[in-house]
Amino acid sequence: MVKILVNDGIEPVGKEMLEAAGFIVDTQKIPQEELMIRLREYDAICVRSATKVRKELIDACPNLKAIARGGVGMDNIDVDYAKARGIHVINTPAASSRSVAELCFAHMLGLTRFLNISNREMPSEGKKGFEALKKKYASGTELFGKTLGIIGLGRIGKELASIGLGMGMNILAYDPMVHQTEIFFGPEKYSTKVNVASTSFQDLLINSDFISIHVPSLDKPLITMAAFKMMKNDAIIINASRGGLIDEHDLIEALDNQLIRGAGLDVFAGEPMPDERLLNHPKISVTPHTGASTLEAQNNIGKELAEQLINVLK
Repeated sequence: MVKILVNDGIEPVGKEMLEAAGFIVDTQKIPQEELMIRLREYDAICVRSATKVRKELIDACPNLKAIARGGVGMDNIDVDYAKARGIHVINTPAASSRSVAELCFAHMLGLTRFLNISNREMPSEGKKGFEALKKKYASGTELFGKTLGIIGLGRIGKELASIGLGMGMNILAYDPMVHQTEIFFGPEKYSTKVNVASTSFQDLLINSDFISIHVPSLDKPLITMAAFKMMKNDAIIINASRGGLIDEHDLIEALDNQLIRGAGLDVFAGEPMPDERLLNHPKISVTPHTGASTLEAQNNIGKELAEQLINVLK
């Protein structure tokens, strides 16, 4: 009987599909330090971002036939090594793209209308402070007609472009692996196609009103002070990709010196304990790594994981 350890959780629909296929599904969380011994009992492991599946763990578990990652990035898995050992490595790149893209726009909309800070200030101001805050936050801006720069034209980047086009934004994109791509936007019945070409990194930084990052983890930050100095001083940057892609010290300095207008962060270099300066900064909108955390995305992830595991383990 095939046994699967779901160590970071799965939606009920996914568990039900796996059990209906005849697999034993264990959703008990096993601490990372105990996996070297206990994972030997299982044929497959299903993780999110919390559990690490590195070379040492793979070597210690000769029965392992599949590693499944609920989500897009697989930075926590030694993918090439696992595949070299004949282990199937799967993820769910399409399941949460819309949810992540919509959260990026939530940050953009919140920052342009000061929702992140007015939500903190209004409860303590009372009746007398209402008019003062109304005046203080009366200089919001629209997204319509602005330029959205997208770094990385994978599934999430394309979804972001689709939403941006639907909101009347201009799109700039940078992806060294993509020369040009088709973006469809609008309801299926009225869908419109637009060709988006990849520009240079510098051109995107200089000309974008909003910049959103959608690339895998890198060895060093992609956005540093040099990049901030190229941006418009009213630009807003969004990172719902990977912590560490933005140099957080440089970000705070750029905001404090009015090099850019604001930042929306769903990921942090110090997760799960982000730098408090980021959490408390009035020009930063923060969420606790919830880009893919919608009911729709989680159900899609559960279904897609189950389908792929059934396919490779049957």
